[in-house]
Amino acid sequence: MATSATALYRELAYRVNDGVEVKLLWNQMTDDVTVTVSDRRSGTYFQLDAPPGEALDVFNHPYAYAAFWGVPSATEPCVRSTQGGTLVATDGTEEPTK
Repeated sequence: MATSATALYRELAYRVNDGVEVKLLWNQMTDDVTVTVSDRRSGTYFQLDAPPGEALDVFNHPYAYAAFWGVPSATEPCVRSTQGGTLVATDGTEEPTK
């Protein structure tokens, strides 16, 4: 029996304000926690892999963590950041952060 990708994720928290949607997602298979941010006004989207002990803080302050981890969220649409400092664009290419 195949399992869908959406069934692997559980939404732990959600908020939206002025076109900015923030989700806290937990992957049940890997136990990883991800924060996604989508800004409909600018068309930008990014993901942050949150350390388990900081997940709620990352959810509450995603732009601060994105800036600290070097995620170019305001200028580069569709970017994902892992805590280890690698940016993964939606085309799958990787680039180390500075």
